[in-house]
Amino acid sequence: MKSARSRRQRGFTLIEVIIAFALLALALTLLLGSLSGAARQIRAADDSGRATLHAQSLLAQLGVGEILQPGRKQGVFEEGRYRWTLEMEPYIDPVKRRSPQGVASAPRLLQVQLEVEWGDAPGQRLRWQTLRLTPADINASALVP
Repeated sequence: MKSARSRRQRGFTLIEVIIAFALLALALTLLLGSLSGAARQIRAADDSGRATLHAQSLLAQLGVGEILQPGRKQGVFEEGRYRWTLEMEPYIDPVKRRSPQGVASAPRLLQVQLEVEWGDAPGQRLRWQTLRLTPADINASALVP
């Protein structure tokens, strides 16, 4: 004969099953949260990478076929998804706190600032600064007496 203890069915109690489901739900919630965070980071990296490629393209074309002049230009990439602003102004020497004075027919140095943004959040904006040497205006030397 089997004892009374062996006749009892072996298995999990209801409270053990509920606790196991609660732990499983908690683990899945944490897993899905980390996956969605990783997807957001991948999207942000893709957006900033595309903005960088557009900026490199724009800076590479700068001054090709046209003489650079101080001023401001704006435009868009990818049907308005990325907006850019390009500002050019004469370079100011930080040591002398003034623009380098030279011969009117000498090349000039322009400070170029390019900003690309693709959203309204502060992290959705990149800015580049560079210097460009521009040829002198050939008509400027003719105007000087």
